[in-house]
Amino acid sequence: MTTTPVHGQLAPQDAATYAEWFACLAEPTRVRLLHAVATAGRPVTVGELTGWTDISQSTCSHHLRKLAEVGFLSLRKEGTTTLVTVNPACCTGLPHAADVVMGVLAPRPCCPTDVPADVVVRALRRGDWAAVLRIYGEGIATGDATFETEVPDRAALDGRWLPGHRWVAEVDGRVAGWAAASPVSARDCYAGVAETSVYIGEGFRGRGVGKALVRKQVTAADETGLWTLQTAIFPENRPSLALHHAAGFRTLGVRERVARHHGRWRDTVFLERRRAGDPVAAE
Repeated sequence: MTTTPVHGQLAPQDAATYAEWFACLAEPTRVRLLHAVATAGRPVTVGELTGWTDISQSTCSHHLRKLAEVGFLSLRKEGTTTLVTVNPACCTGLPHAADVVMGVLAPRPCCPTDVPADVVVRALRRGDWAAVLRIYGEGIATGDATFETEVPDRAALDGRWLPGHRWVAEVDGRVAGWAAASPVSARDCYAGVAETSVYIGEGFRGRGVGKALVRKQVTAADETGLWTLQTAIFPENRPSLALHHAAGFRTLGVRERVARHHGRWRDTVFLERRRAGDPVAAE
């Protein structure tokens, strides 16, 4: 079970294949059987499946054949016993099909284009730190920007952020927001992977400051060898999610109850942006 990445409109042959897969799983009994086989971790017999699911042997055999015809399962005879295993390819092929149909894998834009003319983005300077720390504190005060409860000191941020990936946005000569990128690991193989942050000052939200910052952030990353940007955002922070989606980030998943914040468990949405033009597999 293999699929090819789809760009633009969904190809008719791919649509037909995916429809066949989804139609096969429209029967709850087949979903139960596929789950039972996939989670067994070993070949199982029809007799075992009938015992686990309380489904008659004839009904079980019928649905197993349907799942095998589509390619979800493999059936192998050993004497009079039929051994059932999951097709490993469906573990990636089926989620991939759902992502294609829902547009998760569709081409993403580079970055926002409707950036206000009065927002100027430049590299962070020594004299900007007071404003940067103040804006960080304003973000913490919203309750939906970060797990931090206190503003980190300048030395901690200076040691964490990548040189060349620290930006501030100015409006009428005032620092209105900042963006920065931090390495995710000290290992050489992750040298091009960074975690990003974007913060907007309390009096400048909704004016396009975030668009200007994230545009500079992603274009600078592309130009200087960062091939992957990632970030984690609270689900409640819908403006930030929309901003990152507009910059080519895609949602990889939701980390449920990943950490406690002010005494309660919080989820985060994990997003990633890959540099355009990089191959998706080794040549």
